[in-house]
Amino acid sequence: MINFLITRFETNQQKKKTDLRSAFGSFAGKIGLVSNLLLFVSKLLIGIVSGSVSIMADAMNNLSDTVSSILTLVGFYISGKPADKEHPYGHERFEYISGMLVSLLITFVGFQFFTTSIDRIRDPQSVRVTPIVLVVLVLSILIKIWQGVFYQRVAKKINSNTLVAASKDSFNDVYTTITVLISAGIEGVTGLQIDGYVGLLIACYIIYSGLQLIREFIDELMGLRPDQSQIDLMKEYLSAVPDIIGYHDLLIHQYGPNKTFASVHIEIDDRWDLTRAHERIDEIEYKFRKQLGVDLVCHIDPVNLYDQTQQLIHQEIKIIIKSIEGDFKVHDIRTLKHGQDEMILFDLVVPNKFRLSEQEITNEVQRQTLEKLGQYKIKITFDHTYLL
Repeated sequence: MINFLITRFETNQQKKKTDLRSAFGSFAGKIGLVSNLLLFVSKLLIGIVSGSVSIMADAMNNLSDTVSSILTLVGFYISGKPADKEHPYGHERFEYISGMLVSLLITFVGFQFFTTSIDRIRDPQSVRVTPIVLVVLVLSILIKIWQGVFYQRVAKKINSNTLVAASKDSFNDVYTTITVLISAGIEGVTGLQIDGYVGLLIACYIIYSGLQLIREFIDELMGLRPDQSQIDLMKEYLSAVPDIIGYHDLLIHQYGPNKTFASVHIEIDDRWDLTRAHERIDEIEYKFRKQLGVDLVCHIDPVNLYDQTQQLIHQEIKIIIKSIEGDFKVHDIRTLKHGQDEMILFDLVVPNKFRLSEQEITNEVQRQTLEKLGQYKIKITFDHTYLL
């Protein structure tokens, strides 16, 4: 049923030639809006009839889900807008903002019903469970399972963290509703009035889920590390480029789920003319854009491969660096005449939280250079990357 619904919707949107991602996001938001509104009304009514605060807490959770669906709709509408003068990288990050608002709403509802449940614990009341109450709660579980799976499938199709969060929230509702049924059953069998305690558990779970989602969206807005598989795929593409010597300083910037920019330094033979270098760089950037959906900018680093003195310096510097730390990566090794001084300059990529300071590393490299290469002064540009 879900696959049929998704396939049919995708076919219709392709005929209309609309933005598929925004259309799917809005479609999921509308499905969630209708189903959550229906669940809210039905649970609120049976909560009032039965006098159960846990059922009413569950109903208010569905109300927050209804508002969440509205925020999802707004989020996908704005994130689908094209780039403009004020937002040259597009509006896709607004999806994270709408997800953050949804998370704040979930947390607020959780705190509200935390206090309500405390009041019910202090003043317990009997829960009246009727066959209609049981039927509605069971149906709500089935609807929420369907909704969660639907969000999950659409989220995977369009790579949406907002819909992943919505899917998790739907399954959370399944667990809380099952807990409500258990508390009603226990009271019916034993007479123990545990409704307030169950409501308290539900409230705590809602608060926890909301705080977890807030943390995830804060990470996204701050600039989260790209997925390792995406990094590995980019490295695989770069390693397979013919004729280049190597690459370094791969940086990745994301401005939304499907808006990725990157930059990299490409090492080439310094005997290449500008036309050949430009053509090779164009090929790399085109391949990234076409096959990976990434806008890549390449910087050229010419490397001297045939000067014997340069090659000796390259080899010895790499040996020195490896003697200090095997995980160090060195690039852009070059020499420079500065007045009476001869200098060796290079960039050094240092792992995070390495035990030696930059000054200690420089001092050790300088000491070994004097022993092996002579009176060269060392100048190191330190790089700290978190994509390794």
